[in-house]
Amino acid sequence: MIFLDTGAFLALYIARDQYHDQSILAWRELEASTSRCFTSNFVLDETFTFLARRTSYDFAATRARSLLTSNVLEILRPDHEDELQAVDDFAKFADQGVSFTDCVSFALMRSRRIRRAFSFDRHFALAGFELWPDGWSRVHEPQAAYGARSDPPVA
Repeated sequence: MIFLDTGAFLALYIARDQYHDQSILAWRELEASTSRCFTSNFVLDETFTFLARRTSYDFAATRARSLLTSNVLEILRPDHEDELQAVDDFAKFADQGVSFTDCVSFALMRSRRIRRAFSFDRHFALAGFELWPDGWSRVHEPQAAYGARSDPPVA
């Protein structure tokens, strides 16, 4: 089982992303495996918004339709307990600048016993999860990293 974070999707779809080439290899490996793939509605919300800002809204909407109708990707939605746990993590990791979306991801991963995250975000390792692919980590700062619309859409 593996949880797919925003960075995994963005690196796949945005050719100028610093992890694009590595993500292509990782996605191929994941597609060839039998691992169950999970993400959340929060991650997808973040992904579609940043993708629209970096490419175009049409490009983002096309990818959104594809992901939302996928037979391979299971989209998790937090319940009340998950949300309360996310708030606890949000306070706990406040000094690290962790996003609330990441905290919801942590809660969902714990409640579903998912240990691995396809992510380039060191916050997942900080919260005790295994980053995949091994050894890739960056501080995920959405506004700074994904706020501009400078990258052309990836076909």
